[in-house]
Formats: sequence, structure tokens, C-alpha cells
Amino acid sequence: MSASRTLTLHNTLGGRDEPFVPQDPERVTLYVCGPTVYNRVHIGNGRPVVVFDVLFRVLRELYGPDHVVYARNITDVDDKINKAAADNGEPIAALTERFTRAFHEDIAELGTLEPTLEPRATEHIQPMIELIERLIERGHAYVADDHVLFDVTSYPEYGALSGRSLEDMQAGARVEVAEYKRHAGDFVLWKPAAAGEPGWESPWGTGRPGWHLECTAMIRSHLGPMIDIHGGGHDLVFPHHENEIAQGCAAEGCQEHGTHYARYWVHNGHLTIDGEKMSKSLGNFQLLHDLLRHYPGEVLRLALLSRHYRAPLNFSEETLAQARNSLNGLYRVLRDAADIEPDPLVAAAETPVFAALLDDLNTPAAITALHRMSDALATATDNAQRARRKGELLSGAGLLGLLQQDPAAWFQGDAGDHELAAWVEERIVARQAARKDRDFATADAIRDELTANGIELEDTPDGTRWQRAT
Repeated sequence: MSASRTLTLHNTLGGRDEPFVPQDPERVTLYVCGPTVYNRVHIGNGRPVVVFDVLFRVLRELYGPDHVVYARNITDVDDKINKAAADNGEPIAALTERFTRAFHEDIAELGTLEPTLEPRATEHIQPMIELIERLIERGHAYVADDHVLFDVTSYPEYGALSGRSLEDMQAGARVEVAEYKRHAGDFVLWKPAAAGEPGWESPWGTGRPGWHLECTAMIRSHLGPMIDIHGGGHDLVFPHHENEIAQGCAAEGCQEHGTHYARYWVHNGHLTIDGEKMSKSLGNFQLLHDLLRHYPGEVLRLALLSRHYRAPLNFSEETLAQARNSLNGLYRVLRDAADIEPDPLVAAAETPVFAALLDDLNTPAAITALHRMSDALATATDNAQRARRKGELLSGAGLLGLLQQDPAAWFQGDAGDHELAAWVEERIVARQAARKDRDFATADAIRDELTANGIELEDTPDGTRWQRAT
């Protein structure tokens, strides 16, 4: 790979930008923490889904689709799941299956690629038990009061990812620490299952795993023991990812063998709603499913990519309006070039979008590049040049997961709505006839009628075009 095709990523572990060099370019590994399936996901959950989808696309372009393994887990055993199932009076398995399906439906609207693997926690109980046994054997975990806990004092580098010390954690403990813990920071690997809760047999009794354990067990089962990139939201840095590093390295002997469990830690910034933290109590909790009723998935996707992934993102009606207007402009240029076949030889890696994304997934710069490419297509003069420009625009947009629709469908809605399309076309013909007869009052009345029904007209030298109002 030449220097110009080197991906740079900000590594949370160390806090600096680093050139990405995989362990094995024939098998590049990426793991991202997925949803806990007790409800539909909110728009904040959608940000890491979209961000790491873009990273997945960039890695596939760099190393080839067959050489990148992307795993995103499903947490289907959790206290919140148990409570939701009890509140609903439904079996836990039915609830988790329903919301796993809902998650897939919602993120599909965001234009995401399917991950290579999607392991579920309940399918990895035995690997988790084996991991706990290994940690106990190596002196990093202990049994107390029917629980198994990780001993944070046994891992000298605990706190390296989040920049916290054990002393700070001890002094900053705000909740009553369980008496069976040796240190306030010790975290649960296994806990007993209460009556009515799901449980599995283990050497420590019937119980279930702690949340932090599942990701490490799944990484060891499918990708590891050491992976290239571990991703997730910034809120997971501590304690979840800190605990993952501790148990993963303790199990594999990182200190003895110089391995690091995950070599690059990549985290996206938090999302606010109109400048405030999203909260049910504030009434600004926005489910992705609800937003998709009012906005196309590509609008939400572009809005989520409009700020650099590490920066906080304020999600507002203004953000959505800007994203919609931006996409309208891009699709308008593609609609004007509908008669041109894009040059199929243009590779995504040749576009300025790709160059921007190599710089720590700089999506704002990539979006700016996309608009410049759109302008180049709009001003291209001969058909060969237009074909080249169109190929570049579509290839670059593909890296961002944008411009994936037919331009006519984007503006006119579902192609299956034949009745609406036929009525609009009939009114346009009537308007043209009125204008030809210089009956401008009737022509204006028809335009007003269409406007009242959410239809916008655009008169061009090639005739009148229409689109749904946005």
C-alpha cells in the first residue's frame, strides 16, 4: 500500500492519530459493540452503526471485501431485557427476537452493509465460562458470595484506556460497594440468577454472565485473541472497554507476550438533541423507527455523518433540514444526468472522498468533496466527461453509503404509487395546455392545487418536472 493510501485512525488507547497497519492484511478484523435488544434503538444508537459502516467500507476498499471481518454483537441477556419481558408479560426469547428483528429493519433503512458476523451473547455462554475459568486459574478473578469477580488490582495497566487510576476509582465511588468485593472497581464476571430469570449451569452455580464478559468471549471465539480495531460509542470507554482490555489481556497474557487484545480503539462522540442530552424525562428521546416515519433513511445517515465522528453531534430539525437539502442538490444533479451512463472504470479509491476518509474518517471533508464532484458533473460539457464525473460521484458517494436511490424515486417517492404519479402527470398536461392557450389563471390554479397536495413543479427547457415537497 502506498503512503497515499494509508488509513489514519485516532487511537483512544494513547490518545493520538496513528497509521493503521493490520496484523494480517489478508484478514483485517473489526469488532463493534452492538445493541442490547430490549427496545427499539434510538438515534444515538444509530451513530456508531453508521460511523463503523463507513469504516467497514473503507477497509473493504483498502484490503478487498473478502479480507475484512466485521463482527457486531447482539446482547440478548441483560437485566433490562429481563425487566422489559416481565413488564410485557412475554417470554424473554420472544422479546429479544422481536427487537433484534426491529434493529435489523431500522438500520437497513440507514443503508448499512451487513456485518460479516453477528454473534449473540446467549450463543456463547460456554466460551464465557471457559474464559472465567482461565481468569481464575491465572489469578485474575475470584469467587465470592456466589459471584465471580475480576480483580482489577491484578492487572497493573487497568485504567490505561480511560486515563483513570485505581485510587481515583476508589475515592470516586458514589454507590455502596458490595461487601464481597475486594476493591470497589472489581467487576462481575458471573452472577447468580434470581428466580424467574434465565440461568445456565456453571462451576459456580446457576447464573448468567456479566455484561463486560460477552464481548471478550465472542472476540476470542471468532476473531482473536488479538484484533485490529475495536469500536463503539465514547460512553463505552469506561467501564465497558476498560474492563474488556483487562479481562482480555489477563486471559491471554498481554504483559508476558506483548499483545494488546485490540490494537486500535476507535470511539464516536456523543449525540445531543437540540443541545441537550437525550432523555425520556426531558421528552426528547427519539427512536430511530419514529424518525424514519418522517425522514428518508439517507437523510438521517447524512445527518449522522455531518460532523466528524469523534466530535459531539447536535441532532436537530436544522441538522435534518440541511441534510435533506444537501441530498436534494446532489440528486438533482444526478437527475439532470440521467441520460448518461456512469463510467464503470472509476474506482472509489481514486476519488477525493476516499482521500478524506483515510484521514481518520473525516466525513465532513468527504461530504464537501462529494459536492465539489457534483458541481464538476453539473458543469461538464461533453458526454465522455459527464460519464467520468458521474462515475466519480457515485463511487465516492458509495463509500459514504449515499446516493443509493434512483433520482426520480428520491424526488417522487415510492415508484409503486402509480395512482399519484398518474394524477400528477395528468394535471401537468392540463397545466401545459392552459399555458399554451394563454389561460394563465387556470395554469396557476393547477400549480396551486398540486402545491396543496405536496407536489412541487419545476419548469425546465426539457419540460416540467415534479417532486414531492420536502
